[in-house]
Amino acid sequence: MTAEGFLEGRRLQMARGVLLQCIMGGYPAARFYGSDDGDLALVAEPSMIHPLPWSDEPRALAICDADEFTGESSNLSTRGQLKKVIARYAARGLAPVVATELEFFVFAPNTDPTQPFRPPVGLDGRREDGQSAFSVSSNNGLRPFFSEVYKCMAALGLPRDTFMHEMGVSQFEINLLHGDPLLLADQTFLFKHLLKEVALKHGLTVVCMAKPLAHTPGSSMHIHQSIVEIATGNNVFSDENGQPTAMFRHFIGGQQAGMADFTALFAPNVNSYQRLCHPYASPNNACWSHDNRAAGLRIPASSPVARRVENRLPGADANPYLAIAASLAAGLHGIEHELEPTAAIQGEFDVPDNLSLPCTLHAALERLKRSQLARELFGQEFIEGYIASKTMELTSFFDEITPWERRVLAAQA
Repeated sequence: MTAEGFLEGRRLQMARGVLLQCIMGGYPAARFYGSDDGDLALVAEPSMIHPLPWSDEPRALAICDADEFTGESSNLSTRGQLKKVIARYAARGLAPVVATELEFFVFAPNTDPTQPFRPPVGLDGRREDGQSAFSVSSNNGLRPFFSEVYKCMAALGLPRDTFMHEMGVSQFEINLLHGDPLLLADQTFLFKHLLKEVALKHGLTVVCMAKPLAHTPGSSMHIHQSIVEIATGNNVFSDENGQPTAMFRHFIGGQQAGMADFTALFAPNVNSYQRLCHPYASPNNACWSHDNRAAGLRIPASSPVARRVENRLPGADANPYLAIAASLAAGLHGIEHELEPTAAIQGEFDVPDNLSLPCTLHAALERLKRSQLARELFGQEFIEGYIASKTMELTSFFDEITPWERRVLAAQA
């Protein structure tokens, strides 16, 4: 949209079906978004209008809500779904606080998708070989890229906590500062967009797939969650003596009750399950534990005021609005129904059958289809539309024969 049109307040409209557009570009049947496929209004969030510092010509990006012309949020909007979950907490005098940890890979351009990704050539003229995890000098080969990333983050008002090289080859992680869930979802979205745009300027490719390389750790989007009482600002997960509260237990119980039903929301793509089915600090379970990274729900070591629950299931490919909404909605469901969690698991453990999660997109979508809880929390329209779009993507994947099949199966009798 032109700057003049935007500043004049001209309404920007978009077809409802776009909210269900699948990643290949197609759409499910029109019945999932209204048979006439009418328009929605895109209403800019005033605090989320940002000039783009990486653009050579003046441009700005405005994060918008997708609203019906009645003024209500569209049921198909993931940002709208998150706002509804936050409002449900507020009705109880509570406010969730979240932080996201996003992992990503920086690769050389990949013009042939049949070939594996490769790390870029650094300033030293060499490609990283995987020995730089947590090294203080591991970013040096990509210093010009990261220097611009930091500058652009500052220009967009994206505060960062820590930045580090992760376990994978040319894999990195950023921790965003905790705060309001909607703000953190917006910031996570903006950061991913920023990464890809700045990478292109530097002749690089940033990949937020859950598992872009075989035999290498995948990329997560861990979500840290706590709840404060609006009137006092106190963390309701800890009592006045610093001990965990009943609300803390119920929140965990709700997370456990929803994780299997919501796996397709946390792990939305075929590739998501490459990460979950080859666990490397990426647990595919609904167990909970104190400071154990093998559990899907981890309670990090912290002071009572910072007591929180880390959901380790979402991948870097997850929609941040939807993943945060699903996780917080599950926790609130536990609080409302006073659900008790299982016993905490420590050390090495086998996952009980009732705490295992779907390990393919097909299985996750089948679980979501049967979930009454998902329909209660997100509405029939959203869940059925989401399933329809993801089923199209899964069907497209099965329409192709992979190199593994040709290599291994062609010679079989």
